[in-house]
Amino acid sequence: MSTRWYPIYQRGNPQLRIFLPNFWMKLVRPEEKQPKNVVQFKVPTGMTNYDIENYLTKIYKIKVIKVESSIENGKLKRSIMNKYGPIIKEDDFRRAFVTMPRDQEFEFPDVCNTEESKKRNTEDEKSSKISQDMYKDYLKKQGDRPGLPGWFSF
Repeated sequence: MSTRWYPIYQRGNPQLRIFLPNFWMKLVRPEEKQPKNVVQFKVPTGMTNYDIENYLTKIYKIKVIKVESSIENGKLKRSIMNKYGPIIKEDDFRRAFVTMPRDQEFEFPDVCNTEESKKRNTEDEKSSKISQDMYKDYLKKQGDRPGLPGWFSF
């Protein structure tokens, strides 16, 4: 576990200490087209633009020109199991756009582009389609009786 607090001194030879931040940064594929030297991250709301810049320069040694960020609300979702279930809200997050120098470019790598992964994806899609159809049939049989267990049927 990482911590921002300085550890308590212990007697003895010099100790190796590693200080890691308590923050995380998630690299996000952009939804809209943007320049090659701009990278998009999702970060916690407690992180400031200055923290983002220091995180990238100190840990990853990336030269940062500018950081723009905004706080976005988490999505509201209804429970998957039934349409009358509780509404669940995801955590809020900060979306950060980091601009690097013009000579630096970032491109997402094509990690899963093999024939085997494509074949596996088509099989997964078929099985998920079958399970969705089965669930829809189950809901049709239940009719307007939300929340009743499956064993309590006709």
